[in-house]
Amino acid sequence: MGKFIYDGSVKVDFDDRTLAHLQLVIGTKLRRGEPFHFTWKDDTSIGNGRTTVWVHPRCTLVYKYYGSRKPTINMAWIEALVYTANSPAGLYLVPEPAESSLEMHDEEN
Repeated sequence: MGKFIYDGSVKVDFDDRTLAHLQLVIGTKLRRGEPFHFTWKDDTSIGNGRTTVWVHPRCTLVYKYYGSRKPTINMAWIEALVYTANSPAGLYLVPEPAESSLEMHDEEN
């Protein structure tokens, strides 16, 4: 389980694999100077609602991974997340799509 920390005060848990995909999408958007909203569903322990933050080049982001291995990246999932990030609603998690074995990229190589 990893942790996404926004401006030091908003903290949310994501599994390491999800967090790695989010980091790639968010990093790409910020390198391009493209601010956007990022929305996620809150855990039932804090009300089962949702949280939205405005991600921009001056915000402070921390990606804390608790596992020692880098997850394999699913490019189909990256593309799906980028699609949401470029929409008026902004970035939100979508289910991980399947990808062919020829398209799989391992971050360890």
